[in-house]
Amino acid sequence: MKNILYIIPLAFMMACGNNEEKQVATPVSQDAEFETYKEHFIAKLWETSPGWASYAGLHEYDSIVVIPNEANQQKTVAAFKALQTELAAFDVANLNTTNVTDYYLIENQLASTLWYDSEFKSGEWNPANYGVAGSVSRLLNGRYDVLEVRLRAILARLAHTKAYYEQAQQNITTPTLEHTTLAIGQSKGGLYSFGQNLIDSVNASTLTDDEKALFMTRIEESKTALNDYIAFLENKKDMLETTGTAKSFRIGKEVFAKKFELDINSDYTAEEIYNKALKRKEELHQQMITIADTLWNTYLAATPKPEDKLKMVSALITEISKKHVARDEFIPEIRKQLPELVAFVNEKDLLTQNPDKPLVVRETPLYMRGGGAGASVSAPGPYDKDADTYYNVTPLDDYTDEQAESYLREYNHYVLQVLNIHEAIPGHYTQLVYSNESPSLIKSLLGNGAMIEGWAVYTELMMLEEGYNNSPEMWLMYSKWHLRVVCNTILDYSVHSLDMSKEDAMDLLMNQAFQEQAEADGKWKRATLSQVQLCSYFTGFTEIYDLRSELKAKQGDQFSLKKFHEEFLSYGSSPVRYIKKLMMEGK
Repeated sequence: MKNILYIIPLAFMMACGNNEEKQVATPVSQDAEFETYKEHFIAKLWETSPGWASYAGLHEYDSIVVIPNEANQQKTVAAFKALQTELAAFDVANLNTTNVTDYYLIENQLASTLWYDSEFKSGEWNPANYGVAGSVSRLLNGRYDVLEVRLRAILARLAHTKAYYEQAQQNITTPTLEHTTLAIGQSKGGLYSFGQNLIDSVNASTLTDDEKALFMTRIEESKTALNDYIAFLENKKDMLETTGTAKSFRIGKEVFAKKFELDINSDYTAEEIYNKALKRKEELHQQMITIADTLWNTYLAATPKPEDKLKMVSALITEISKKHVARDEFIPEIRKQLPELVAFVNEKDLLTQNPDKPLVVRETPLYMRGGGAGASVSAPGPYDKDADTYYNVTPLDDYTDEQAESYLREYNHYVLQVLNIHEAIPGHYTQLVYSNESPSLIKSLLGNGAMIEGWAVYTELMMLEEGYNNSPEMWLMYSKWHLRVVCNTILDYSVHSLDMSKEDAMDLLMNQAFQEQAEADGKWKRATLSQVQLCSYFTGFTEIYDLRSELKAKQGDQFSLKKFHEEFLSYGSSPVRYIKKLMMEGK
């Protein structure tokens, strides 16, 4: 990205009838001052959110735990309001293109943080907000320094576990039943972070005997604190179920619209993207009907075609979905497919890949399970670029045979390939590697979820357009998968803004989006536990695909798919609305 300074040469004009020179006002670059401001902003970010720094790969804050009390909350509010005042002193007309987008990202982050604090207040109703187990496991399994350095950071953190959970109990005043249930499950899983693996690591280390003894004491204290929190939550849950006084998980249309504006950061409003999703659903149905009609005799020649066209599609999907891996081969098959995706991207020259950035497929850690997503990616931050990226896959251990079969039909032979494109190559994994190489630290740190998810969704269609496993069956299953993305938006908006019932949600997901029972149940659960995030996939995809179409029309024969991909990714995880402006203007 070029650092273009918006400096207009001085212009002098001769006044009529005299020789007096009049100078036109000249914008003066504020880039140097803004670079200093960005450093100040990031320092304040880590001061108020040291846990975020650790996730970003900056480990000097690893030992710090912020107790979620009123004093620390007010400290954050004061710091961010001061940052807002300082930011307002800059004029975007006097900043280069890199800093203009950074300015808007910071502006949105500050507004979002303050809104979450003053209006959303999820700390009062979402017990799953609180947890220390994840940080313990992350530090223990990290590779950024020797074991003893990481253990001493953990030891310091464990000193605050009791105070942390005691404050959490005070904060939770109006919990929802759904988030309380989630928090219980995740907290129980979190107990493993204080288990034998940590104890063995301490014993195997070169810590002093006194440090090891203190460690054992703090491990027991932390387990007691977490068990007390679990007991508190279980009592809350019993009370909520008995009295029926739980807060609704629905946040309402007005709050949803504001959260969409801040989280998604799109040119579209929540209602606009909802209406686009409704239209896209109908388009996909027509495409799937056409494909199903051509494939019917191949798979179901002996069965009469249903008059109801969606039932015809559903019947064919059910038949094709029988082709799937065995239960015990689900994770091994994912590992097997990744090199094939790398080879295809290289063969088609779709973008440059970095073979030195590791991608590790692992079982989803216990403390991360329960939120409704069966696969995810945990990427290192920009300060720790060479650390492993994890492709988390939840095993089917806890599923009954019937549940496992339903899940495997959902992630059948074709859909599993699309999943790997989305989560790994050239989806999330590839995009996040590029993001960490962005020259703008702000763009890497303040990553836009709609851009990140939108890119992963975009790559699914792009790979098929370029010929990956090009068959009618793959296109039918891709359409089903993409329909899920579309219905994510419809579900998310409808649940929180239109009070959609579970019965209507199941009809949408199973009868109109052709999902298996297990998948539909998981998606309903996810919609009750999150808000707006399910809209990010379709919103980001729509913006990216539209941008590519516009650039193709503008550049004609000069358009290069590889160049588009690499330039798009070079701007870090910025909102697509800002990337579009830069790419359309040729910045």
